[in-house]
Amino acid sequence: MTTTFPDISINTDRLVLRALEDADAPALAEMMNDEMVAAWTAVPQPYTEDAAHRWITEYAPAERAAGRGLDLAVTEFLTQRLVGIVQLSNTNWRVRSTEMSYIVAPWARGEGYASEAALATSQWLFGDQKFERLELRTAADNTASQQVAQKIGCISEGVLRNACIARTRTEDGTWAELRTDFIVWGLLPEDLDGVADQMAEAGYSSYTDWS
Repeated sequence: MTTTFPDISINTDRLVLRALEDADAPALAEMMNDEMVAAWTAVPQPYTEDAAHRWITEYAPAERAAGRGLDLAVTEFLTQRLVGIVQLSNTNWRVRSTEMSYIVAPWARGEGYASEAALATSQWLFGDQKFERLELRTAADNTASQQVAQKIGCISEGVLRNACIARTRTEDGTWAELRTDFIVWGLLPEDLDGVADQMAEAGYSSYTDWS
């Protein structure tokens, strides 16, 4: 039984999802220092280029080699600029289930990139990798992330109370932790039926290929 993800490239009309490269470090560090990313993730603040290099050269390869997950850089097809990250984690190969999260650079928000990348990854997981379940967890107040989950066909399955630690700015400019709930979303292969067509009608790419 396969227990590791392949070194994969996933293409849509607008995006290329591929392994992180060392040249991504400056853009990755800049993205991780964004206020919204800092608020909804656990990445250290401030986030340095050295930390980005370690993610790219140490953490991401180790996660894939151990079968725990997969980290994909999301880039614009035309400019090759780093749009964001799609991350798979907590993978269970017997159940064929994994957890997805995504981050989008501030300059790229509002273009449907997160939904396009998440949908393409889901199609690849269910089609090529024969996965049976994809799970997302979004902080209770993170409406942007919840909208992405809904767009790709996820079903809200419940709430994990007090399971998430977010961050908020204090008056002196530092970060303070804020405990909140996780909303759990599930996606099964049959939930994708018609989603690509709906996104195409809304003006977003529905074509996906992988190699």
